[in-house]
Amino acid sequence: MKHTPTTIHTADGSQVTIRRRGIEFDLETRNARGETISTVVMDSADMVRLMEEMRRAA
Repeated sequence: MKHTPTTIHTADGSQVTIRRRGIEFDLETRNARGETISTVVMDSADMVRLMEEMRRAA
């Protein structure tokens, strides 16, 4: 099954892209100039916790 990356564009022009990589996820942040600021690798359990925290914060 092919997984399509999801990109969220922020108010300041930055981007957060989430890609599934097998059983893990890559989260890549880019600034408004398109430069990669960070890449984080998370397992599925960490991704679920992150999503839950984001819902609580919203």
